Amino acid sequence: MIITRKYEEQKIAETAHRVDARGMYETEDAAISIIALQPGESLKRHITPVDVAFFVLDGKGTVEIGDEKQEVGKYTLVESPKDILHCWYNTGDELLRFMVIKAPKPTKKTIFVGA
Repeated sequence: MIITRKYEEQKIAETAHRVDARGMYETEDAAISIIALQPGESLKRHITPVDVAFFVLDGKGTVEIGDEKQEVGKYTLVESPKDILHCWYNTGDELLRFMVIKAPKPTKKTIFVGA
């Protein structure tokens, strides 16, 4: 059986970040979501207890991993090891949208820093 999900049909999730975050896939083993940040929006700085890969779908923004920041754009993959502070900032003037892939799916809570 082929299972499909359209981004536009997914509900915006209630998250601590208070941004447009939509769950696209979730099993016991992994979770995939898409986050959209309007110009000037950012996530809260946080630490995730699992490895995370981000893939930029639209726009450009600044990603913070540990004590480094880098501007990245469309079709760029960014790796964030588990237990490392990370954050995203839309410093541009267009929508920034990226896929978040967590594997394995977290069983511990995310830690927010400076919130």
